[in-house]
Amino acid sequence: MRINDTLPNLTVTTDQGTYALHDWQGDAWAIYFSHPKDFTPVCTTEFGTVAQLADEWAKRGTKVMGISVDDVAEHVKWKSDIAAYADAPAGFPIIADTDLAVAKAFDMLPADAYLPDGRTAAETATVRSVFIVAPNKKVQLIMTYPMSVGRNFAEVLRALDAVQVTYGVPIATGANWQVGQDVIVSLALTDDQARAKFGEIDVKLPYLRTTKLK
Repeated sequence: MRINDTLPNLTVTTDQGTYALHDWQGDAWAIYFSHPKDFTPVCTTEFGTVAQLADEWAKRGTKVMGISVDDVAEHVKWKSDIAAYADAPAGFPIIADTDLAVAKAFDMLPADAYLPDGRTAAETATVRSVFIVAPNKKVQLIMTYPMSVGRNFAEVLRALDAVQVTYGVPIATGANWQVGQDVIVSLALTDDQARAKFGEIDVKLPYLRTTKLK
């Protein structure tokens, strides 16, 4: 799966019920985030952080859904640990991807991957990804991390802000951009077109022009 692909409309079983992904997302933005296995240390810190950020997701009109290769019963038990660690309820659903259908459809595992009995997180090591999906169900951003590196959810929020502010608008965001900072005008617009659309522009280089969003 690549950026601008349509998210597969899989029907998934979660600890909160069964959903077709497009129906669950509706007209909202969505973030799908996966992890190698329940009851693992790095993943507990990550899902705990997601739980703590519930208000931030809501401010951005964004739903979040976890993905795991373990089953619903395991998710329910693990959420107690997540809530205890984070001091926040894990109110988001977690997919029980026991047959790897989601992991394979999202290109998070090799096509020949399987889950042996008594598996450890090592068998699903590449399942540590983030997908930001727009209301039109097209993938806007993908992040994949190795087993040893916990995700930076401040960066996930920053990236979400950036894809939302640039969605359908001829602008981009520069390195380390934060909400409120100037944005970069698309090269598809001439200077005159940019001024007509955005007002004042700052021409730093012929190909690097910035403006303030109203």
